[in-house]
Amino acid sequence: MRYGTTTSACIALLRRDLLLTWRRRGDALNPALFALIVVVMFPLALGPEPNQLARIAAGIVFVAILLAGLLALDGLFRNDHEDGTLEQIVLSPHPLPLLLAGKIAVHWVTTALPLILIAPLLAEMLFLPRQVLPVLIAALALATPLLSLLGAVCVALTVGMRRSGMLLALLVLPLYVPVLIFAAGACDAAQAGLPFLAPLLWLGAALVLALVLAPLACAAALRISIS
Repeated sequence: MRYGTTTSACIALLRRDLLLTWRRRGDALNPALFALIVVVMFPLALGPEPNQLARIAAGIVFVAILLAGLLALDGLFRNDHEDGTLEQIVLSPHPLPLLLAGKIAVHWVTTALPLILIAPLLAEMLFLPRQVLPVLIAALALATPLLSLLGAVCVALTVGMRRSGMLLALLVLPLYVPVLIFAAGACDAAQAGLPFLAPLLWLGAALVLALVLAPLACAAALRISIS
């Protein structure tokens, strides 16, 4: 009986978050537009030389997507905290880590998934070799949920502060750098004709670990922040 009740609560929370995102779908597109603008600026600044852009294309795409995700990260719990919904979620009898995992999943679907979908366009604009594109998509599929999980813990620590933008960036960026290194390293290795599986496996291992630990850490941080 309890399992069914918890499942219903998770489904209701997922439907609520998806509905709110749909009502603010213009805001949900901002990260994708931001990433597109960032990528467009690089050829304008460095010149349209295909070979030069192709060498750094993977790194540019990952930096653009990382910054775009950071742009939308603060809203993960902010609105719920302002209208009191977050306190009700924390005080509910259902497992808080499970509810938060659902919210993080919705955040990934609505912010990171559109970025993955436009990644081939971004790669084409930067003359990334076609054979590297599958590695880029695989790295993004592993890296973006990991970034969302790590970022959620940092957001939970700062959600009680009114102006937490700079502090959030200082907390998140050191955690994002290793993910960026492994993801871009896999693409660079594939572009150079070297084995690229090891960085992807490291990202996969980190993602599995974060899937288990990040919701627990996020729940503990939220209880501290709103107490």
